[in-house]
Amino acid sequence: MWRCTQWVILLPQITAIFWDVGGVLLSNAWDREQRRHALEHFKLDEAEFNDRHEMVVSSFERGKISLDQYLERTIFYRKRPFTPAEFQEYMFSLSQPFSDVLELARGLAKSAKYLMCTMNNESQELNEYRIGQFGLRDIFALFLSSCYVGLRKPEEGIYHLALEVTQKMPEECCFIDDRALNLEGAARLGMHTIRMANAEQLRAELLKLGIAA
Repeated sequence: MWRCTQWVILLPQITAIFWDVGGVLLSNAWDREQRRHALEHFKLDEAEFNDRHEMVVSSFERGKISLDQYLERTIFYRKRPFTPAEFQEYMFSLSQPFSDVLELARGLAKSAKYLMCTMNNESQELNEYRIGQFGLRDIFALFLSSCYVGLRKPEEGIYHLALEVTQKMPEECCFIDDRALNLEGAARLGMHTIRMANAEQLRAELLKLGIAA
């Protein structure tokens, strides 16, 4: 008698999804493009600003200095024809939503199948503005932002912390980012990773892992 053997491929059981914010859910908050727009808008010297920015950006994104202190050290160390409030308002205005990705994330959150978390490099004031402005509290249960945890991607410590705080095994987790470098540390720990290019591609990659609303 011949037996027909069927092979069943089991998909990994994902229970937690970690999302980058800038470049995935929203435009970047204060990356090269946003800084370039601001420098052009306020007619600031790029080389002079960049030298100062590089000296303090780590402290800024780790929550060691405030936005006011960052601007004092990079812009308002001398008199300007505009105010810190005007500059901050322009900084915040540069943030824009990626509506199709937000809708995808919102659907996954509503399914209640997954622990939804952010894991991003961002300064506190910009991070909190974006969380409130774009309704991220309605989607995410946990915000592992560099300004709160004192660690930045791609440092492996932030990925270890994500597993420790959530008490998840690496194979239960998926991390989504738009930068390959930021995915490497997560992948080394055994987390599933997706490099996002657009919403359609992201949806397809999630489905390959069995992730759907």
